[in-house]
Amino acid sequence: MEDSFQKTNHDIPESTDSKMGQSEDDLTDDERALPLRDFYPYIRCSLCNGFLIDATTITECLHTFCKSCIVKYFFYSNRCPNCAIVVHQTQPLYNIRPDRQLQDIVYKMVPRLEELERKSMIEFYKERGLEVPKTVAVQSAVQTKAPKGQKFSVPQSVFSIPTELDVSLMLEFVGAEEGIGNYKPLERKYVRVSGEATIRHVELFIRRKMELTQSCQVDVVCGEQLLERCRSLREVRSSVGQSALQDGLLVLHFGLVLSD
Repeated sequence: MEDSFQKTNHDIPESTDSKMGQSEDDLTDDERALPLRDFYPYIRCSLCNGFLIDATTITECLHTFCKSCIVKYFFYSNRCPNCAIVVHQTQPLYNIRPDRQLQDIVYKMVPRLEELERKSMIEFYKERGLEVPKTVAVQSAVQTKAPKGQKFSVPQSVFSIPTELDVSLMLEFVGAEEGIGNYKPLERKYVRVSGEATIRHVELFIRRKMELTQSCQVDVVCGEQLLERCRSLREVRSSVGQSALQDGLLVLHFGLVLSD
């Protein structure tokens, strides 16, 4: 079903390749106009080469695809199409999540994409005599043109930013690149979690992934701070500032203290 909707993004006119749907008169002196094509690596699906529809992210590596594309891909593989990391040994669909924030950005950057997608979905249901879901019919697909002299206003998307999974982590194992003793760096060091999770949850995650015994102590550091286990990730992110962020990821270093 989703596959029939997705193809609408290939019908976006070439004119969208100019300045993200804005005319030169709409831009202030402080704004720099960039061609939409400069953002293609971030807003297009590498599987279908179309603009992202129902953006869905793999939690193990944070690569994003159209939902229908990645679901079909996982029928035949359990690895990420981009980096080849094993998403899940048997059920890769367990480790994907909707990325509503990114989808909002795509809809705002590409003129008429959301309108065409919604119209295609409505036609799909009507042609098959099915009831149009309320989430599709919430907003009319027909948009009126802004009066002359007024800036074009992009309609508010029906998608909302989820409260869960709002912190992206990069977990770095302190020590030699090859690991310490029998302990090796995490195969999957990128994790997306709720900001309500604590450093204790991170420690438990590391213990489980590395199969550590209780005699092995795990210390988690952000910047130059040794983090207390009771602190939430949202608190850590707000307190350390941009110095501990790398490409939007909160970088946490962890080390192991081995008992004699």
